[in-house]
Amino acid sequence: MPLQPKTINLQPMFKKQNSLKMPLPKKLMKGVIMVELLGVCGAYALFHKMNNSRDFRNTMNTKFPSILEVYYQSNEWAGIHGIRERDVEVWSAKHD
Repeated sequence: MPLQPKTINLQPMFKKQNSLKMPLPKKLMKGVIMVELLGVCGAYALFHKMNNSRDFRNTMNTKFPSILEVYYQSNEWAGIHGIRERDVEVWSAKHD
């Protein structure tokens, strides 16, 4: 009885290699989407922290006043008025 050669199924190995060879534009697009997603999450986290902490807004006022101005303007655009005035009152009372 002659020996039968074993057959090796190479299909799964080739499929893995093909999926790893993603075209460059597709990789770049995924990278851009990830960077944008991280940016949106970071902006939300910053807004949330400024929205909940007057002390953090004071820190932003001293270090990054333009970002705080965007926060105030976005709230005023959304119909939430008076945050800037209350912050100025509290901060001026602390300095007296």
